[in-house]
Amino acid sequence: MAGKMATKRKKQGAYMISAVAEMYEIHPQTLRLYEREGLLLPSRSDGNTRLYTDEDLERLEFILNLARDLGVNIAGIAIVLQMRERMEEMNRQMQGFVDYVRTEMLARMQQQQPGAGLVPMPRTAFVPLKSAAAKGVPLKGAILGGKGLAKTTKASNKG
Repeated sequence: MAGKMATKRKKQGAYMISAVAEMYEIHPQTLRLYEREGLLLPSRSDGNTRLYTDEDLERLEFILNLARDLGVNIAGIAIVLQMRERMEEMNRQMQGFVDYVRTEMLARMQQQQPGAGLVPMPRTAFVPLKSAAAKGVPLKGAILGGKGLAKTTKASNKG
């Protein structure tokens, strides 16, 4: 029956300290030290056995990467983990803020009438060449050879 229980725990992603120590080639005392320092917080079984979840193992891999590959000591690891948690929390808050602003903007855009709030732009007038010449509009910069239209704007009327 004990074998069935261990298998069931492994399927749920809960591993005993001996299995974790063997998987990561570390001494169980190292895992206990990480727990004492608050770096890892495994759950406990009814018999007070430490049980490491998949999340605990991901955190352990991060800790081991800092310790083994980067040479960070226990105090440094604690600081990095705290900073990481703060950054994740700030990211969640920022995403919540962005979602709120997006929702508010969409709601306000739907409440506005179409075209309200648009900035009027100056229009370009097209005048037939014959009537432009008759009115004394200079043809400087006019489009010739098209369909007999001259493009006139405030800029072309000056000179």
